[in-house]
Amino acid sequence: MKNPVSSVRHAAFTLIEIMLVVTIIVVLMGAAITLLRGNLEFAKEQRVMGDIQSISTQLKLYETMNYFLPSTEQGIKALVSKPSTEPVPQRWRNLLKEEPVDPWGMTYVFRNPGKKNADSFDLYSLGPDRKESEDDIGNW
Repeated sequence: MKNPVSSVRHAAFTLIEIMLVVTIIVVLMGAAITLLRGNLEFAKEQRVMGDIQSISTQLKLYETMNYFLPSTEQGIKALVSKPSTEPVPQRWRNLLKEEPVDPWGMTYVFRNPGKKNADSFDLYSLGPDRKESEDDIGNW
């Protein structure tokens, strides 16, 4: 006669099987994170380009209303609060809620007249290194 307890089989996973599945998941997640890392920098650069286009549009509107652009010293802040230094705009409007910052936490650089756009203005982000260098992203 068979022992009734020994004939019942319990279905379960062994510790080795569970560890194998967890290891596979960790390897796949590590590969996915590594592949997506480059996309994050690309996304930041695309955001900067979008910000520059948006700020440039507001600067052109400022110029249309006042017949001049803000000075380099006034910068983009002239779109947020009315400048008190020359040239003082006569038809000023608040065009931005706050001074925009790039994805690396720095304010955008505005130069009028521009070094790279001598007949207009330069507007750019200092990029990931946060200093003027070849990785700057701007309206040129």
